[in-house]
Amino acid sequence: MSFTLPFMRACTRACTAALSALTLSVTLSGALAAEEFQLTSQSMAEGVQLSTAQVFEGFGCTGGNRSPDLAWSGLPEGTESLALTAYDPDAPTGSGWWHWGVVNIPMETTEVPAGASGTDAMPEGALELRNDYGSPGFGGACPPPGEVHRYIFTLHALSAKLDLPEGVTNAIAGYMINSQTIATAKLTAVYTR
Repeated sequence: MSFTLPFMRACTRACTAALSALTLSVTLSGALAAEEFQLTSQSMAEGVQLSTAQVFEGFGCTGGNRSPDLAWSGLPEGTESLALTAYDPDAPTGSGWWHWGVVNIPMETTEVPAGASGTDAMPEGALELRNDYGSPGFGGACPPPGEVHRYIFTLHALSAKLDLPEGVTNAIAGYMINSQTIATAKLTAVYTR
């Protein structure tokens, strides 16, 4: 019995160390997989001022109101469709401002070209939602004068294609998108005038 107790203690320590190493390995591999899912653009860069092409035409702003090009890679396993959102959390509305919402982008799609919103260049089957300006598709940046606003472009890898009612609000679409999101990739640009 005196031999068994020290052996059991040594085994318990070794088993605990092995389990800790295995947990760390799984955590690191999960983190690496998440890092592979990336969203990039030639039209904009992280933390950099948007160009005039991505600025709204109206509400006191003068711009091209042109959607940026976006490309992505590293979709997580289990992705069935994609959703894209562009959101300004700094808008003085109490709920931010939705500049773009696109759902049911086929998972085989790897990019959206510049100026695609509202044209046949959008991926077949993709549905552009109504932005907070009141029209479907992309609506460019237009913050109040003197304010710096963030524009968060998020690509959502979804576990299912979304069945949304016609004329769906951004709040309901956001709820449905978030309920099916496996992973996200983000790019945040800024704009001031």
